[in-house]
Amino acid sequence: MSATPARLLVLQHARCEPPGVYEHELRERGVALHRVVLDEGEMLPDWRGYDGLVVMGGAMGAYERDAYAWIDAELELIAQAVAQGTPYWGVCLGAQLLAAALGARVAPGPAPELGVREVELTAPARADPVFGAAPDRFLSLQWHGDTYELPRGAVQLARSPMYEQQAFGHGRAYGVQFHLEVDRALAERWAAVPSYVEQLERHEGPGAAQRMVEQVAAAERESVPLARSLFGRWLEAVVGV
Repeated sequence: MSATPARLLVLQHARCEPPGVYEHELRERGVALHRVVLDEGEMLPDWRGYDGLVVMGGAMGAYERDAYAWIDAELELIAQAVAQGTPYWGVCLGAQLLAAALGARVAPGPAPELGVREVELTAPARADPVFGAAPDRFLSLQWHGDTYELPRGAVQLARSPMYEQQAFGHGRAYGVQFHLEVDRALAERWAAVPSYVEQLERHEGPGAAQRMVEQVAAAERESVPLARSLFGRWLEAVVGV
């Protein structure tokens, strides 16, 4: 364990999409956070001043470079940091950005994957220092329409019935497509965002946002401890916290 507190750079693409349960784990361990909210115009700092990166989700696509001027700079930051062995934990868009920074294709999937759904670990995950202690199957909130190809040199760690790519590791970098970080409190926050409600109801029908909150609440007794365990193992085995 490090003798001095670690400093992590947290990149958020929306104020309402924080690290959630992962942040609870960081606070309890005394990790210092520098949060940057990119869709509010905040500038990217020099990644070299941090012990790791936590990159969260967002409604935009990793390929929407013309619509979001900061995506190119963020991809360059991720590519440089990961190439130098900086620990990385990416969630949803954060996983897709990692894949893109490693040269893999990111594109819309066949259909949105929404709601609490099953995730299954791959056989190689059993030997992984972060995922090795996780159950073979577990439930997690899914909220995405994009997917990615497995980057060259990466290890696939999880899949779902709808999407083959759900988690991967590449050296000291990890990308997870699913939202284990979302507990009931954060789900309720998302259910109060009009554009999020509109997306859910467009695909899942009236009342979809409240159903999503109920699904998350029903699953969080198992999902929250698993989220903290997985993220905690990354902090210990990769970051050294």
